[in-house]
Amino acid sequence: MNCGLVKRPLDADKILPMVDRCSLFCHMTSFMSAAVRKSMCNDYMQKDAKSSYFNLPALDLSVSFPQATPASIFPQCVSDYYQFDDLLTPEEQAVRKKVRECMEKDIAPIVAKYWEKAQFPFHIIPKLGALHIAGGTIKGYGCPGLSITASAIATAELARVDASCSTFILVHSSLAMLTIALCGSEEQKQKYLPSLAQVSTVACWALTEPDYGSDASALRTTATKVAGGWIVEGQKRWIGNSTFADLLVIFARNTTTNQINGYIVKKDSPGLTATKIENKIGLRIVQNGDIALKKVFVPDEDRLPGVNSFQDTNKVLAVSRLMVAWQPIGISMGIYDMCHRYLKERKQFGAPLAAFQLNQQKLVQMLGNIQGMFLVGWRLCKLYEKGKMTPGHASLGKSWVTKKARETAALGRELLGGNGILADFLVAKAFCDLEPIYTYEGTYDINTLVTGREVTGIASFKPAALAKKSRL
Repeated sequence: MNCGLVKRPLDADKILPMVDRCSLFCHMTSFMSAAVRKSMCNDYMQKDAKSSYFNLPALDLSVSFPQATPASIFPQCVSDYYQFDDLLTPEEQAVRKKVRECMEKDIAPIVAKYWEKAQFPFHIIPKLGALHIAGGTIKGYGCPGLSITASAIATAELARVDASCSTFILVHSSLAMLTIALCGSEEQKQKYLPSLAQVSTVACWALTEPDYGSDASALRTTATKVAGGWIVEGQKRWIGNSTFADLLVIFARNTTTNQINGYIVKKDSPGLTATKIENKIGLRIVQNGDIALKKVFVPDEDRLPGVNSFQDTNKVLAVSRLMVAWQPIGISMGIYDMCHRYLKERKQFGAPLAAFQLNQQKLVQMLGNIQGMFLVGWRLCKLYEKGKMTPGHASLGKSWVTKKARETAALGRELLGGNGILADFLVAKAFCDLEPIYTYEGTYDINTLVTGREVTGIASFKPAALAKKSRL
């Protein structure tokens, strides 16, 4: 009898009802422990319950949703309603054109897949390098020497299609390269900037630590002078590009002066590790990492001579904050372009969605936001060019623009209905990508306090209870 049962399980699947099959399975495994039997029985039942088409690949969007075009075929730019392009020089217009063409042709078709997997598409790095925008405003050393406006426009055009690509270039160029250009020695500039400008080598910029984010000036990573160099010890967090960067610009506290200094650390230096931060919901393509520095030796020639206090770091942050303000502008442009096309393609109740009053109102509100955001960003560039931009100017611009971009993304998500949660139609991805941008380069609140200090003359970063003197 038992021998007969052992020979029958495959046939029994076809002829026995579910309850009898479960009883038969349990009888056959009676010699096993209860825990093993329960686990095997659950697996058996789940396998049996799945359909024959359970593991089929997803339908192509052209089949599953033919009424609207996904972002892999990127929409035409229609967000420049007030014709701000007229404010740009021919050189700045040319930069916009070449970056837009590259992003729409080479990046848009692949970006949703890499965003979903949280992987970086390394094969696009040569394409980004060929744009010759890395290094931005830096002159010489193989860098493009762009105007600040051209560099900002390039940032926006990258972000319009994908904020992660924009962040990759921003970290590499507006933080790491700019630090070397502003604070490095002539030898360091000649040694490192040419390959960074071509993006044949990649850099990251490490200031933030696990315990010190907004309060970055209190960082704990230390640098101790030894013969021929420095021993750097500490930990950094949220560092973009860090897991694959060739050069790491590290900020550490000089144990002799107690001031913050800057160092160039090469990948694979003994004692250096960088591990990827998992489970992000935004900028998923950007490889943010935790950096551990355990007695890492940095030779004297890689100490950045121009970084002798946190104020020197702020010189870089002022420029990069201006660049970051252009990321939400570009993201909002892409959202608007996508929604504009979608509303004209998608039909309900016998009419395109663009024909409904509520949808037009939301679309126009988004368009108005973008005109205001662009004007603020453009004015920041002009103030910078004239040497008039203050930290408060940059902080107000970044905080206000990111706030309006969040509003724009929320409206776009409403307009796309169910497709507003699919990365394939851009808006959901852009919605998520805005969240880290809202936080990095100074949170919304911290940036308002920077501007508040400037307009009132009173710093309010620390609670009154921590002040040295009583307010009474």
